[in-house]
Amino acid sequence: MVGVSQADIARVTGRTDKTVRRAETDVSMVAADTIAAIRTALEDAGVEFIEENGGGPGVRLAKRE
Repeated sequence: MVGVSQADIARVTGRTDKTVRRAETDVSMVAADTIAAIRTALEDAGVEFIEENGGGPGVRLAKRE
């Protein structure tokens, strides 16, 4: 979506590639602070997280000013 790899996210968050991969497949096995760091890194890269609104949660590209 924004052209960042798992390795990019791992580097930015200070986590391992393995931890980032695990977050993509089984979020229950990853600490809450790690999930928050990954979310922040993705938001900084231009991803906007959409909360549950009847159609389910999702993501989209954030508007750039």
